[in-house]
Amino acid sequence: MKLIVGLGNPGYEYHHTPHNLGFKAIDRLADACGKHLSRHEGQALTVATEMAGEHVVLAKPQTYMNLSGLAVARLLRNYDLTPQDLLVLVDEIDLPLGMLRIRPRGSAGGHNGMKSIIGALETADFPRLRLGVRPEKGVEDYVSYLLQPFHPSDEKPVEEMLDLAAEAVRVILSEGVQRAMNRFNRKVQEL
Repeated sequence: MKLIVGLGNPGYEYHHTPHNLGFKAIDRLADACGKHLSRHEGQALTVATEMAGEHVVLAKPQTYMNLSGLAVARLLRNYDLTPQDLLVLVDEIDLPLGMLRIRPRGSAGGHNGMKSIIGALETADFPRLRLGVRPEKGVEDYVSYLLQPFHPSDEKPVEEMLDLAAEAVRVILSEGVQRAMNRFNRKVQEL
């Protein structure tokens, strides 16, 4: 069994913001399986399903981004899983909008949700799929940018990235992180 967690903030006002791409990716995965995250468990919304021949639990922590680790640690305990059974889907301001980056482990890179998970698990040794949200034009205040709804012109690249992320998750589950890295870790134009 695997636990696939998307990071974001609960609440309608955050629904279509760059900081909630992890939530949107989880919803895309659930939709593809004909499921809906409706179970309240371990400070998260969850649903159990099967993807790529693997039993998985999809989860969206409801603790707000900066406390995501509380929910993730609790879910891992509930299912008797290790950090290696975890896959975190998270927005990444250092990657251009539309670009994916898969890593088997790594630092938080300044992301407070990832800092919370690393702190709660006491390890950074778990796979993650980073979803690029950096706009083409620079912004002065990244915090405000991350918490404001996407611009309508970003709709198409966001939707394409979510489709690609769903495909990347299936490859991670069926073929492993390394194969997924080889296939998806490239520049947007090359995809």
